[in-house]
Amino acid sequence: MDESIQPVDGEAETALVIEIIQGKTTVAEASRPFDLPPSEIEGWVEGAKRGMENSLRANPLDIREQYEKQPKDLQEACGEAMLELRARQKLLAFMERKDGK
Repeated sequence: MDESIQPVDGEAETALVIEIIQGKTTVAEASRPFDLPPSEIEGWVEGAKRGMENSLRANPLDIREQYEKQPKDLQEACGEAMLELRARQKLLAFMERKDGK
């Protein structure tokens, strides 16, 4: 095995991807010291881009707020439905009394 070939760990992969995105190196140049096919490094870059898009698309705080708001909305809807049901029950009882007289 060639002594100049370096193993790739998560930190090295991240560093390579950042250098490629910043334009400091190319995929071909980055693949040589690790004896990796350029297509593998291109896959890392594409995965990093997808991850960045997803992290920018949704703010975790916004998601948490949505989930916290959902039960409140459901409680309000349930309360409104209960009020309507009670009003209908009272109306029905009133109508039955009126018809019974």
